[in-house]
Amino acid sequence: MSLRLVWLAEHMQHSNTYAEWIHRQFHYEYADQPLTEWQREFAEGQTNGDWRCLIALDGERLLGGAALARADLAQRPDLGPWLACVLVSPESRGQGLAEKLTEGIAGEARKQGLPRFYLHTQNKQDYYAKRGWTVLERFQAWDNEQWLMVRDL
Repeated sequence: MSLRLVWLAEHMQHSNTYAEWIHRQFHYEYADQPLTEWQREFAEGQTNGDWRCLIALDGERLLGGAALARADLAQRPDLGPWLACVLVSPESRGQGLAEKLTEGIAGEARKQGLPRFYLHTQNKQDYYAKRGWTVLERFQAWDNEQWLMVRDL
């Protein structure tokens, strides 16, 4: 495997596919947003700073990604930026790829001089806690309990 972490903005041929993966994985968040609309928003987000995404490629095969998002939780417009859209394809899991992507996003946030960033999850709080994230609060959204977490950079 020749793993590369690259910015999606430089490999836009993968944008619609990755946006579709996110739309499917986190379907409860996108229930009111058609796929094509999300794909357009996500693609635009690569240049306007809303969804700056780091992807993992093996050759030209897309393995996963993670984004530094300007806003990712409508209930908390006061917070940001966010670690968002973390997803690794099922066949590529268990190799530490999500952590590499997350650390790549953390590095970018640090480079931008950001003091901290946030995430929300409904079932991966233990995973993130082991990697330096702290629970800020628990809340209800999308008919489920969610965890709002923060990590200092």
